[in-house]
Amino acid sequence: MEKNKLDNEEESKILYKEYLKGNQEAFEKIVLMYKNNLIYFINKYVNNLQIAEDISQDVFVYILINKEQYDFKYSLKTYLYMIAKCRAINYLKKEAKNVKVQDYDNLYKDERQLEDLVFSRDKDRKIREVLKNMKPEYQTVIILNVYEGFKYKEIAKIMQKNIIDVKSLIHRAKKRLKKLLEKEGISYDE
Repeated sequence: MEKNKLDNEEESKILYKEYLKGNQEAFEKIVLMYKNNLIYFINKYVNNLQIAEDISQDVFVYILINKEQYDFKYSLKTYLYMIAKCRAINYLKKEAKNVKVQDYDNLYKDERQLEDLVFSRDKDRKIREVLKNMKPEYQTVIILNVYEGFKYKEIAKIMQKNIIDVKSLIHRAKKRLKKLLEKEGISYDE
């Protein structure tokens, strides 16, 4: 997995360089590479799949408009998730007073389809159900570390915490997840 992650990070940087040279297909490949997981991540903040999709599109539009701002010493994935987190939090701040009635049946169906893409194995579905009962901060750190494969430094940047806090948070979150899974009769290997 580590080699595959490195390959994806390197591939995304190569694609981004091609995009900077004017290759629009390279940008489209970047979008396809990250779109679903980015939507899933944003949805954990906004709890509305349609809004999460809109915010993810906004992230990619931001990249289109501000293409020279990306610093290649960081992974593109980390950069995208940082922008996504900021956009999601900004949305929540703006919309805190405006509660809208949604078509929850369709949202639930769409969310389940997206989750099934991200968590395809049965054990992962069970883990996902247990994760929903954990503190949001624990959910975020588990998703970023275990499922997205971010390193501590990247998670610290995304969550705007120092590395020591992130290490501690990951340890506590994994310990809590393991305990909850054991209650469900599921073994959890980190």
